[in-house]
Parts: sequence; C-alpha cells; structure tokens
Amino acid sequence: MSTDVTADEDESTTDRETREVAAGEGDAPPELAARIELLEAENRRLRSEYARARRSTYRKTAIGLAAIGAVAALGGIAFPGSAAVLFSLAAVGFFGALLTYYLTPERFVSATVGEGVYAAVADNGAAIVAELGLSDRRLYVPVDDATRAATLYIPQDEDDPVPAGEALDSVFVAGEDGARGIALRPVGGALFSEFERALAGPLADDPGPLADQLADGLVAEFELADTVDPEASADGTRCTFGVDGSAVDAGDRFDHPVASFLAVGLAAGLDRPVDVEVTPGDDRVDYRVVCSWEGDD
Repeated sequence: MSTDVTADEDESTTDRETREVAAGEGDAPPELAARIELLEAENRRLRSEYARARRSTYRKTAIGLAAIGAVAALGGIAFPGSAAVLFSLAAVGFFGALLTYYLTPERFVSATVGEGVYAAVADNGAAIVAELGLSDRRLYVPVDDATRAATLYIPQDEDDPVPAGEALDSVFVAGEDGARGIALRPVGGALFSEFERALAGPLADDPGPLADQLADGLVAEFELADTVDPEASADGTRCTFGVDGSAVDAGDRFDHPVASFLAVGLAAGLDRPVDVEVTPGDDRVDYRVVCSWEGDD
C-alpha cells in the first residue's frame, strides 16, 4: 500500500512540475528537462517523417506516370499502326511525371497551424464589427483590382446601399449615397487568385457551372473540405453549398475561409455583390453556405 501511495505522489509531483515548466513558472529538474527535450526531439522527428511520407507519395505518382509513358512508347514502337496515339500517351505520361516530381511541395502546413492563424483573424474581425456596432450582413463586392477579386463589405445597417467601387478602397466607408460600414480584404481573395491561376479553362459565368468549379477547387485543390455539394436555385439568384469534413471548424465564424472563397468566386464570376449566410448542418453535412445575389431584373 505504501509503495502505491509513494508512486502516486511521485507521479503527481512530476505532473505538477511539468505544468509549471510549460507555464514558465519554474525551472525544470534534470530528469524533467531530459524528458521535455526527448519529447521535443520526437515531435520534430514525427513532423519530418510526415513530410517525407507526403513527398514519397508524390514521388511514387511520378514514377507511375513515367512507367505509363515508357509502356506507351514501347507500344508505339511495337505497333506502328497505333504509333500516333501511343506516342501521344507517352508524351503525356512523361510530362505528367516531370511536373509531379518537380512540383512536389517541400513543406506541409498542418491543419492546426492554419486553424490557429485564422482564429486570430476571425477574433479580430468579429471584435471590430462588434465595437463599431455593425450589422450581421456579409457582402462580397467584386472590384476591378488586379490584386483582389472582391472586397468584404460589412454595412452599418443591413438595408444600407452597396457603395460605389471607389468608396471600397477605404477601410472605413462613408459614401455620399449614405453607405456606412467597413471594407476589408477577404480571406478567400488570395485563395481565389491561386484557384483562378490553376484553372484549366475559363471561369464560368453561369451560377451552376461556376458553383461546381468552386466546389471542386475547395476539395481537390485546397483540401479545405472532404465534400462540397453545390445546389443552384432555379431562378439563378442563390446557391447553397453543403460542406462536410471541413478542415477549419466553425463555418459561421467571421470571414471563414470556405465561405469567403465561395463568395469571392461567385462575386467575381457573376460580377455582382454576393450576400453570404452560414447555416447549421445536419447528419449529412457540417454546415451550409448560402450565397445569394440580385437577379438580372
């Protein structure tokens, strides 16, 4: 019995010392310092192994594409009648292998790091809106600017008019038409710029195809969600995205990356302001992003 009590007391003392050192409230004993150093080394090793595993996956893909190219090239030599098709397939395989090999990311940022960075932006934005007494409306307005596709405008009152383009150049908007609010660079602006550069074809200007493009970008390119299911309304003035497996939690936070990217993309593609509202999900999705805009009439 006495041995168990002593062991419990030693364990409690160690845990207490660990907490004090982690909080910067005490100096670590030699044994605890060695333990902390060992854990830090193990964390570095695990991060390195994770990055190496991700790079290995890309390398294996490149080897597979190169093998397909080699087989197609040999087939083109063996079967002259199909040489044109097989040599074209070989060229695609070799080119894909080359791109995959040399464009492999050298550094991977974990979801927790991205979550932590965004949390500060969300907290600051929400605090500014609350301090200024602004409305709950989130309006993404397209702008003619090479460095951004849209601006996040938060009006003082929900019924305030949308300010003109030049008025959105200032953070604090006070337009001659009575518009009052703030204009910020949206989180999704940089994401959309990267998405547009990587887009194989032109950006769609019809709500249905455009929503499909943006949903594919979130899942396949940025991996910000496991699935994104877009549904455009019949009258062409609304699109609802069911988001499941979001990499950044709490989709209703200020200028959430998923909602922001979708709204910026719709605003840029449709060339009109887009209102955004995030609603709770159900057993099928984590949450829904509802984007709406005025019709042609």
